[in-house]
Amino acid sequence: MPRMPFALLCLLLSAPAFAHPPVVAVDVGHTLAAPGATSARGRSEFDFNRDLAREVAAALIARGIAAHLVNVDGQIASLRDRPKAVPEADFFLSIHHDSVSEHELTPWTWQGTAQSYSDAYAGHSLFVSQNNPAPAASLTCASAIGARLQRMGFVPTDKNARRRAWADRANTVHWYDNLIVLYRTTKPAVLFEAGVIKHRDEELLLRDPVRQRRMADGIATGVAACLQVMPSAGSAR
Repeated sequence: MPRMPFALLCLLLSAPAFAHPPVVAVDVGHTLAAPGATSARGRSEFDFNRDLAREVAAALIARGIAAHLVNVDGQIASLRDRPKAVPEADFFLSIHHDSVSEHELTPWTWQGTAQSYSDAYAGHSLFVSQNNPAPAASLTCASAIGARLQRMGFVPTDKNARRRAWADRANTVHWYDNLIVLYRTTKPAVLFEAGVIKHRDEELLLRDPVRQRRMADGIATGVAACLQVMPSAGSAR
């Protein structure tokens, strides 16, 4: 069982009570023109990202948090422009889905179309940047999200430890210092990889609306917990 500070764990189990609604920017990773990875059955990562981002925004709003979707139309190509889309945000969360390297893929045919897959890795992971202006707060939020998801039974992956150093191994958080969308912001930021869409079984799980809502609920609970301990969140503007 992943460990985390007792005070933060208590917050995860309690309802948020904000003096003023904090603001969270929920970014849909990639664009229509550059849709990211392609799943084992040929669906674009952008479509997966948009589905989950909408559920996360809804779950945050249900907790009294002002969630604003960023790039939901898939037209914001510049990563530098993503955080600027919601300048009043207390926290920036970018939603993505993971893939694997080209050399690890196996060709197969799905419904008459040539595709590729890898069933070697599955599970979620999180990323933060030490170049972000608030790296400690970013890590607190990522750890809260990761801890909550694991308590709900979601299983993370250690795949990304091959390239990215651990920031919090217990909760599957990695450092990704030079990722523009994480450090070109004035607020704490986290990138969330929901799962590996090249994994044939996990792809089907990630497509499931019921599971999407459940994962979004866990993400929103973690975000709400970290915002409660973040000094500027929910303060008067």
